Amino acid sequence: MPTELTLRPATPSDLPAIAELYLAAREAAVPMMPPGIHPPEDVRRWVTSWDLARREVWLAETGEGLLGFADVQDDWLDSLYVAPQHTGEGIGAALLDLVKSMRPNGFCLWVFQSNTGARRFYRDRGLVELEHTDGSANEEKSPDLRMAWPGAAPLDFFRSLIEGVDDETAVLLARRAALTAALDAVADGEPESPDGP
Repeated sequence: MPTELTLRPATPSDLPAIAELYLAAREAAVPMMPPGIHPPEDVRRWVTSWDLARREVWLAETGEGLLGFADVQDDWLDSLYVAPQHTGEGIGAALLDLVKSMRPNGFCLWVFQSNTGARRFYRDRGLVELEHTDGSANEEKSPDLRMAWPGAAPLDFFRSLIEGVDDETAVLLARRAALTAALDAVADGEPESPDGP
């Protein structure tokens, strides 16, 4: 790891540098990660619009400048990127340890299934793979998976995830019941189809 690595919260003036690091890291990760689908200017506009009152963005830097960042929202690690020329130097591990200290009750993240290096990095640091998808819900349409760090009380963390699924299931069942009732009402009001021509 570079000497005198500093971890600090981002300020609005850091966002342009974060955007450039994000673009460089994503480009260097192909083909482990699918190519980004947005033009660089759109990515720059998106990152520089981040509301730092809603996102907890932390930077890893030395005298060389910005070397990595982590973006945390609620109980999700949305992004963790390291400058391509500094991977393998412990910067990502330092950022991940910081996120663990910020979220002692656990957190989740998404990673592309093809990104075997990132999957190994997270597994080696105690995260578990939970849910594989076909990628239909992400912009790149590339298979991904949800990983989780279960925190200091894993049973409580996994129970909370199950409760979240139960809540989602209850909403879906209520929607299905409403649609079934609407279908029944329409069917009851339709005249019977005539027999024959």
